[in-house]
Amino acid sequence: MQNLRNLILLMSLSMPAFTQQTVSPGVSSELAVHRRAEIADLRYHLDFKIPALKSESISATETIYLSLKANVQPLQLDFKQDVGHIHTLTVNGKTITPKLESEHVVISPSHLRKGKNTINLQFTAGDAALNRNADYLYALFVPDRARTLFPCFDQPDLKARFTLTLRVPSGWKALANGRLKDSVTNGSQTVYNFAESDLLPTYLFSFTAGVYAHAQKQIGQYNAEFIYREADPGSNVDSVFKGHEEALQYLEEWTGIRYPFQKVGFAAIPDFQFGGMEHPGEVQYKAVALFLKEPTKDQLIARTSLISHETAHMWFGDLVTMQWFNDVWMKEVFANFMADKVVEKLMGSETFNLKFLQDHYPAAYGVDRTPGANPIRQQLENLQDAGSMYGNIIYHKAPIMMRQMELLMGKENFRKGVQEYLHKYSYGNATWNDLVKILAKYSKNDLVSWNRVWVNQPGRPVFDYTIRYKGDKIDKLNITQRPESGDARIWPQVFNIALVYADSVRTITVNMNTASLQLKAATGLLKPLFILFNADGMGYGLFPADKTVHEQIFNLKSAVSRAAAYVNIYENVLSGRYMSPAGLLTLLTKGLILETEETNLKLLTGYMAGIYWSFITPQERQAFAAQIEDALWKAMEIQTQPNNKKLLFKTYQSVYESSNAAKRMYDVWKEQQPPAGMKLAEEDYISLALTIALKNDTAHAVIARQRDRLKDADKKARLDFLMPALSASVAERDSFFAGLADRRNRAKEAWVVTALAYLHHPLRQSTSYKYLPQSLELVEEIQRTGDIFFPQNWLSAVFGAYQTKDAWQVVQQFLQKHPDFNPRLKAKILQATDNLYRAQKLAEK
Repeated sequence: MQNLRNLILLMSLSMPAFTQQTVSPGVSSELAVHRRAEIADLRYHLDFKIPALKSESISATETIYLSLKANVQPLQLDFKQDVGHIHTLTVNGKTITPKLESEHVVISPSHLRKGKNTINLQFTAGDAALNRNADYLYALFVPDRARTLFPCFDQPDLKARFTLTLRVPSGWKALANGRLKDSVTNGSQTVYNFAESDLLPTYLFSFTAGVYAHAQKQIGQYNAEFIYREADPGSNVDSVFKGHEEALQYLEEWTGIRYPFQKVGFAAIPDFQFGGMEHPGEVQYKAVALFLKEPTKDQLIARTSLISHETAHMWFGDLVTMQWFNDVWMKEVFANFMADKVVEKLMGSETFNLKFLQDHYPAAYGVDRTPGANPIRQQLENLQDAGSMYGNIIYHKAPIMMRQMELLMGKENFRKGVQEYLHKYSYGNATWNDLVKILAKYSKNDLVSWNRVWVNQPGRPVFDYTIRYKGDKIDKLNITQRPESGDARIWPQVFNIALVYADSVRTITVNMNTASLQLKAATGLLKPLFILFNADGMGYGLFPADKTVHEQIFNLKSAVSRAAAYVNIYENVLSGRYMSPAGLLTLLTKGLILETEETNLKLLTGYMAGIYWSFITPQERQAFAAQIEDALWKAMEIQTQPNNKKLLFKTYQSVYESSNAAKRMYDVWKEQQPPAGMKLAEEDYISLALTIALKNDTAHAVIARQRDRLKDADKKARLDFLMPALSASVAERDSFFAGLADRRNRAKEAWVVTALAYLHHPLRQSTSYKYLPQSLELVEEIQRTGDIFFPQNWLSAVFGAYQTKDAWQVVQQFLQKHPDFNPRLKAKILQATDNLYRAQKLAEK
């Protein structure tokens, strides 16, 4: 014990003390720890005057109330603007000259006191995170962008209460975290006063205001508000309310905690950067994800999942918030994990299992197989880099990990542990280690070792097997696992294998917690036609997919097993195992008629389009083109379900190149008459117009004509933006791309990503290849100025469909030229260009 005390003392002496005099950009972990220890009882009163013209600046006043435990060092208040934005600064009743240094307002201890302090500011608000449009705006501050709008302590473990006043043009509606106390219209201005919010970190403080429609409905015990701009909402408004009611009911029951905030409210935002953002009382959603016209099954499930995801955040992330953004994945894993549970409750286990597999595994593998793979939990030194931590590992591998943990512990023990965690840390902050300590109380397993492999290290295992027969029976079946890359380790996990016979299937559960396992349950069983590994889709890794599986894949009765087989064969092909991309394309083409489960057909056709444009050679593509077009159209005529027909039509739209197909698609668009047995919505015709312009330079006027068909001003604006990116003129496309160097032209990130995907489509790459070097040079600026997903989305849109050696050489040269490039952004580049890399390797085979 004495030795332990000495070690702790030595560690404390060796740790550098925080020196407040060093002021650096962003919010360092040292600054955050220091402020968390010093600051308490934090409140903000904010008043913003928003003019009708977005070109005019926003004037604001702010009062900050806080208590200091000591008063020996200067106080750093985060504000990422220049000092000219601050007009007056008063501290405890005394007006002082503002000192702005490295993105911080620095206040001397001489102006502060131990205990209660009051800081008043008059300032011009920064609007980089306000997403201002002609007649609406919305505040989006995750992860550290509140400091771009107003002075604050922009870190997740300094929760505060916010009182907000918005002065907006008359006719505008507003929604915020707190309840609306009152609103007064005086001439051209309406003043909205909101009640004090619940305890929130700055990244969850938010509001939106603008020309919105407003709906209100009682859902369960809550009077919920919904604002939106959709001109033709149809029955979607009721569906959105119902989705929230169902999610709230399930989550209250599962957690044992009532909805923990004062109000329920949500907004549908045109071309929102994410699917949604979980601000309590003012959840923001991408409008197109909520307002569905002629929806497919996949879209309906996706809407349910999205609403459930954001609602789950009310407990996971909002009620209990990570202490630091290195644990940002915690809120996302639980949001996705609980959303999947809501889907299971509403739609049944088969739909849940299928959705879980289709949503999470391809996306997780798409990162985890790359040289840029990152662990689920990452280290973070400064919040200015927090945005780069987001990605498919935390959104998709983490739920797979959590499901395996639930299997390991048992559902009820897992639930009890999570409930204790939520109760213990309600309205506060916690770390992953805090949760693991609680879960360990409910498990007999070594969660610390388990956590080390699954959470703290990247990568996936590769499984192989050997089998020996004695006569017509299995004598010995041995399964092994090894890391795809990196040091030797094992991933403890549970999955099923299926021994498939002519008239039956024998399923065996595999508890794989060693590098090699003899599956004794298989000994003595009859020799099967083939063995399907990971038949239940529960296991994580690269599993065997022998040729016999390929031949029988469409005969599998279980939709989950077929989906698992599609995913596994595709991943094996990308790893150079079992068959070539052309061979897989031939195989999947057979499934266009045979696969009738809608979401499986979506998975299958998505793989086909990806292989067609990214992995077979241009010469192979030329040979395949007519065959693929004919197979898709024939399957569309044979398939009986309208949504299956629509999926096949969309794939046909993606791959067609012949003049006959071009005329066929143009006629569908022109007459707005889809093929028999299916329905197309307005968004489908918009997409078709863009494709026609891409594939037929003489038909680019279809975009302008499509624009004239629209009534929705937001959709018209989107097409106006995209038109030059699809122009028949190379010079106009060059000018469009050059304009993206100006951050103002990147304000609508969703539009930019769509435009880039068209600019770099394989049919345009001969003229867009020259954009690649500058696209890479802009990544650091995009990370600084854009929202959290923009760097990855930018890179994926640029490089996603390239397969040439020249393009890969551009990537290599850039990385060689910048040996000290931001490691997280370098990882994003390696992730986004992995298909390009694999295309080179596969072409060499």
